[in-house]
Amino acid sequence: MDKKLEILREYIHSLGSVAVAFSGGVDSTLLLKVAQMAIGNSAVAVTVSSCLVPECEVAETEEFCATEGIRQIIVRYDPLAVPGFAENLPERCYLCKSRIFDEIKKSVAPLAINNIAEGSNVDDEGDYRPGMRAVAEQGILSPLRYAGLNKAEIRALSARLGLATANKPSLACLASRIAYGDVITEEKLRMTDAAETYLHRLGFGQLRVRLHGSIARIELMPEEISKMFEVRNEVYIKLKSLGFKYVSLDLGGYKTGSMN
Repeated sequence: MDKKLEILREYIHSLGSVAVAFSGGVDSTLLLKVAQMAIGNSAVAVTVSSCLVPECEVAETEEFCATEGIRQIIVRYDPLAVPGFAENLPERCYLCKSRIFDEIKKSVAPLAINNIAEGSNVDDEGDYRPGMRAVAEQGILSPLRYAGLNKAEIRALSARLGLATANKPSLACLASRIAYGDVITEEKLRMTDAAETYLHRLGFGQLRVRLHGSIARIELMPEEISKMFEVRNEVYIKLKSLGFKYVSLDLGGYKTGSMN
């Protein structure tokens, strides 16, 4: 793992300057921190703010950059204005990522930064991720994958560097909660965001609230499923008040990319 960290640092140092697509998640936080360690002020964070990202997550990125002394650019972006995105076909992520990288490139153009990096790791290579095609087409760098780092190693290195995100639940854009073919709307995104925020406040960790028409399908870590029965009525009433007609618990538990 130490060798991979050194490979990552040397690779970023060789770039001279880099803009990191910074979501505040486990992966991009480590990438940004190592970039700062490698090239100092020549590392810039670019954070995309949209209806696909909870506002609290954007606020956390701002706090991190302010604390670490990293320059940050906030890009405002409306994915629902991207042709074909709201229709929610399997290529949704590709359309969205393509536009996001276009916007990031525009935002850093005045800084003469030619290198843009994102935080995917080697574990992402085994899942259906059409957004990776946009990464390849637009020449976006993936330093964590270059260094051969997986999620477990990224968390371990994050803990070593004292990053608060070391044990942070994995993030994904809110559109990933909506079944392919179901039209994406701001209302649906707000519903799923509010439901997940509520469940986190109840003490649940890694989770997803998937939306199937008017049905909420809650995915929890297997060890936390039994806990749900202690607060079942409370959760049911709350999610109904958010607009879900039916509320269900997936006995299979949390699984990344389960809608793919």
